Amino acid sequence: MDFRFTEEQQLWFDTLTAFMDKEVGREYIREHDASRTFPDEAYRKFADRGWLGLLVPAEEGGQAADPVMYAIFCEVIAKYSLDFAAAIMTSMFTATNIANHGTPEQKAQYLPGFLAGDVKFSISISEPGAGSDAAGLATRAVLDGDQWILNGNKVFCSGAHLPGTVINLMARTSADRHRGISMILVPNTTDGVDIRKLNTIVRRSFGTTEIFLTDARVPRSNIIGEPGQGWDYLREHLEMERLSLAATYVGNARTALDDTVEYTRTRTQFGRPLSKFQVLKHRMAARETEVNAARLLVYSAATRLARGERALKDVSMAKVYAADVAFRCAFDGMQALGGYAQLPEYDMERYFREAKHAMVGGGTSEIQHSIIAKEMGL
Repeated sequence: MDFRFTEEQQLWFDTLTAFMDKEVGREYIREHDASRTFPDEAYRKFADRGWLGLLVPAEEGGQAADPVMYAIFCEVIAKYSLDFAAAIMTSMFTATNIANHGTPEQKAQYLPGFLAGDVKFSISISEPGAGSDAAGLATRAVLDGDQWILNGNKVFCSGAHLPGTVINLMARTSADRHRGISMILVPNTTDGVDIRKLNTIVRRSFGTTEIFLTDARVPRSNIIGEPGQGWDYLREHLEMERLSLAATYVGNARTALDDTVEYTRTRTQFGRPLSKFQVLKHRMAARETEVNAARLLVYSAATRLARGERALKDVSMAKVYAADVAFRCAFDGMQALGGYAQLPEYDMERYFREAKHAMVGGGTSEIQHSIIAKEMGL
């Protein structure tokens, strides 16, 4: 079995790496993390290159990249920040709900603007009473003539506040636990939609929100598919989302480890570089092994998806393991850098914050273990 990238895949990886170093860079990431502002300039650069359309079919104006090429994309753009990567990716994998299941009218209304960088998408699943238990959501959508009336409370909806954003909102259209859930498109300027940005330790540049819906009305045509199909679309959505997240964890873990190695080579204590101390060498060797193992899990899952196979267990294994590895790399980096790790200009404290969030966002590590166990027949 050949684990090497093809020539096309390697060129894609190299192109993206050069882009992140020359067109984005560490300082840009730091500035937007500190100011809690969305990376608009960088987002526009992605749009101008056509990269927002990687998952959109060619007939809709996209590039129809396979999951392996998409995983490469996600790995590289997370080089300096998981939050930055999420700011780019969230609209991309959320747009697939429309690209794959929307009506011709929905595609014509939303996808051209998305590909141009003018329309963004967010996915709204969690509620104060329904986090890991996504099917426990209580937000309701009631049909009133040609309109849906929405009432409820959503939380941790990343990017919902950004200008030009359309929320793919999961709402209950009947009492059935799974078949009563529908996916409805809600522009964030809709009357009755109150969006409040949350002051979290991560999602600082992208932003995550709480949403209050009070008799908010959207057209009946804003539903994706038929009422009750939302749970099926959500499962498909989460498979691609978790692949992309796992890939970002690998990309950021790689940088956290590389930064640690570089620091220990140049920092001298007790008359020798830190890299000469066995305890640190062994920690870094262990993390090197784990980063490479996590990367293999990611591309194994991506390859399965590229073949059109079911990969629920694979993406869950990749996500839970890569999240743990990213955290361990950042934790060890915090230890090695000591007091300097507390300073934003050394980046490690950002890696640490964002890696901890990786164990919760997009499905907690505990939920991933439950999914894996279920797929094992346990």
